[in-house]
Amino acid sequence: MKKLHNNILGWVGVLAFCALSLSCQKHDNPFNVDGDCRIDSLVLDDIYPGVVDHASATVTVAVPEVHDDHLMTITTLRLSAGAKATPAQGAQVNMTSPIVIHVENGNVYRDYKVRVKHDEARILSFMLNELYVGIIDQVAHTITVSVPIGTDIKTMIPNIKTTDGATVSPRSGLPCDFTNPVDFTVTYNTASTTYKVTVKEKGNPVVLYLGLAQTAAQLNPEEQEAVNWMLANVENSDYASFADLAAGRVVMTDCKVIWWHFHKDGGLEGKGPFEANAPEAVDYTVLDKLKEFYHAGGSFLLTRYAVNLPYYLGEAECFPNNAWGGKESDAERVGSPWEFAITGHTDHALWQNLTMNPSALDHVYTCDEGYKITNSTAQYHIGSDWGGYADRDVFHEKTGAYDIAGSADAVVAWEFRKTAEHGAIICIGSGCYDWYTAADPSEYTSYYHENIAKITENAFNYLKQ
Repeated sequence: MKKLHNNILGWVGVLAFCALSLSCQKHDNPFNVDGDCRIDSLVLDDIYPGVVDHASATVTVAVPEVHDDHLMTITTLRLSAGAKATPAQGAQVNMTSPIVIHVENGNVYRDYKVRVKHDEARILSFMLNELYVGIIDQVAHTITVSVPIGTDIKTMIPNIKTTDGATVSPRSGLPCDFTNPVDFTVTYNTASTTYKVTVKEKGNPVVLYLGLAQTAAQLNPEEQEAVNWMLANVENSDYASFADLAAGRVVMTDCKVIWWHFHKDGGLEGKGPFEANAPEAVDYTVLDKLKEFYHAGGSFLLTRYAVNLPYYLGEAECFPNNAWGGKESDAERVGSPWEFAITGHTDHALWQNLTMNPSALDHVYTCDEGYKITNSTAQYHIGSDWGGYADRDVFHEKTGAYDIAGSADAVVAWEFRKTAEHGAIICIGSGCYDWYTAADPSEYTSYYHENIAKITENAFNYLKQ
C-alpha cells in the first residue's frame, strides 16, 4: 500500500513539473527551469492600472474615451521574483496598437500582449416591442425605427444592447412614449453618448426582404447587415419571414420587389442541402404565394444561396453547379481588392455609377485589402470539362437566364428577363457580393466595398420598373 502511495506522489510531481514547464516558453534546455515569468501588476502613467490575464498572457489597460495613446510610461511593472522585462519599468511606449512585454527569468520566458481599451458608451442594438429594429447611425448618434401605420407608439418597450458595462437612460425594458423623438443617454466611466431615437410610420412595403428568421434581429450577421442597410436607405422597405408570408401576415398590395440574401456558414450546394437548410422557403404555401407574386409582374433580387430559388419558381432546369463557402469565424483576409468581370455587360443597369478601377473598367471591385470574407459562392461553371453547360448558349437554353457577369468559365450573375407572363429575377452568386466582415474597422479602409450597396440599390430601381 505504501508503494502505491509513493507512486501516486511521484506522478503528481511529474504532472506539476509538466505544468510549470508548459507555463512559459523555454530556451534550449527544456529541463532547466530556473524561475517563473509572470507580470503581477502593471500601471501606465501612474493612474491607469492593467488587468492581467495569465491564461491568455494579456494585459488590458482602461483609459478615458478621449486619450492620447502615443506616448505612455510604464510607471509600475511588478514581476515574478528574479524576473526581468523588456521593455522595463520606466520605459515610454506607443500604445496606439498593442505592444509585447517580454518577461524572462533564468531559462524561461513569456510574452504578454498589452493593449489599451478606451471607455466606450454606445448602443449596439435597439428594438421596440421585440419586433421593430432600430437603424443606428453611430456617427450622427441617431436611431430610426419604422413601424406600420396605426401602431400605438405611446407605450412602446425598448430593448437595448450597449457596450460592456454601460448603463442607459431611459432604461431598457420600460415603456416609453415615442410620439416625439426621445434621447437615450449611455454612460460608462468617462464616456457618455446621447442617441436621438425617432419612430416613424411607413406605408406598405414596395421592397420586401424575406428571411428565415422570425425577426430581422435574429438573422446571422451577414444577412442582418444587408437588411439594416435596406431599412435605413430604401424607402418603404420592410422585413418579413417566410412564416409571415405563409400565414398571410404580409401586405403585398404595393410590393414590387422581393429580396432574399441567404447566407449559410460553410456553403450550400445542391437540392438536398438547400431544402434542408431553408425548408420554410420551399413550403408549398410559400411557393404558391411567390409564384402568384411573380406571375402578377413582381420581381426578385436573389443573392448568395438564394439564387437556388428560381428552380422552385419553374425557371431554371437545375441549381448552380459550382458552390462553396467559408465560415465567418474563420473568414479569409483579403490581400488585395477582389473583383468579378462584367466584360460585355458594362452597360447593364446593375453596374452603373460604381467606384471603378480605371485600369479595369470591365471589372467590379467589391472589397478592399484587409477585409475578411467567407467567399460564399453559388455560380454556374461553364465548360465541357464539367459537363452540363458546355458554353453560354447551353447555359441560356437550360436555365432561360442571361449572364450579366462572370469569367470565361463561370457565370456569377444572371437575369431572368421580365415578360408579359412574369416579372424579372436578378441573381448574384459571386463570392465578392459580401455585406459583413469580421475584420476590425481599423484593419482595412473601405473604398470599393461601398459598391455592394450601390449594386443593390441599382437592382431595386431596375426591378421596380
